[in-house]
Amino acid sequence: MFPIKSFQRIAMIDTDTLPTPIWRDELDDEYAELTARLKDQVPCLEWSWHLPWIDAINRLKTQRGAVIMAHSYQSPEIFHGVADITGDSLALAQAAATCDADLIVMCGVHFMAESAKILAPDKRVLIPDLDAGCSLASSITAADVVTLRARHPGVPVVSYANTSAAVKAESDAICTSANAVQVVESMGVDKVIFLPDEFLGRHVASQTSVELVLWDGRCEVHEKFTAQQARHAREQFDAKLVAHPECPPEVLAEADFVGSTTAMGKWLECEKPARVALITECSMADNLRSQFPATQFIKPCNLCPHMQRITLQNIYASLRDLRYEVHVPAGTAAKARAALTRMLQIGRREAV
Repeated sequence: MFPIKSFQRIAMIDTDTLPTPIWRDELDDEYAELTARLKDQVPCLEWSWHLPWIDAINRLKTQRGAVIMAHSYQSPEIFHGVADITGDSLALAQAAATCDADLIVMCGVHFMAESAKILAPDKRVLIPDLDAGCSLASSITAADVVTLRARHPGVPVVSYANTSAAVKAESDAICTSANAVQVVESMGVDKVIFLPDEFLGRHVASQTSVELVLWDGRCEVHEKFTAQQARHAREQFDAKLVAHPECPPEVLAEADFVGSTTAMGKWLECEKPARVALITECSMADNLRSQFPATQFIKPCNLCPHMQRITLQNIYASLRDLRYEVHVPAGTAAKARAALTRMLQIGRREAV
């Protein structure tokens, strides 16, 4: 994750006078380092289209006094080109809670923008596309949580970060894949309701003696991976297998390492494999390739359609027009903040 910077207050700009991004010959020199870093990630024909937008966004965010946060599943031109703070869900939540920008543009999905707003209620949080959703977040409602509590009286609820603000508000604690086991065990009980990702829940259950009540939620990206794909990557390419815990159990059983997106990068840094297959969202491998040039990335590739809704063009429009602002009702935010704060207090605990 990039270091958190200090930003000035939002500047009011006459949007009618903002320039339309156009190519300038000077961009080649100004962005030479970035161009060299991404030469293997972004085709050169696409780069000449992206670069004016990257330049325009970087200039505009400075005028606005904005910070751009990008999840690890964002495409390289966003992740490397315009983001100030990058990382997994936990890293972005931690940054939202501590950064001093008055304007945050969340390049991720809607629940991430909600979490930023909950943890930074006095800041203005924008998401470039309101339809950037999440199959996990949409798999469960606050009413479902209430029903589960009624079925299991007195059993605390730990919800994955990939949930709506309303679900978080009905939860006792939030977790990410980076600290799910520790959050579950921090409840200090023998039984916990764990929502909504069934596969992550099974993985957590295999590492703790706490009994978990699971929900039938799935990530539409990770659930598509198969054990056969994993074995093919190992046998055909002699690749190490690194998988996200949202994958099916039979895929995790094939993996050399299972962990969050951030833990994957740390594992690569420690192990330095010649070839690796990242069994997760495609853009993750794209964004790590420049960091580990000696490693060949084999991609059993699934793209998140919701993450792909975020583009340079709608980031620019979001900054230009201050759209689309994310709001969370005060009562919901207060309850969800308590659950998120418990997660932040535990922090990142997974082994690498």
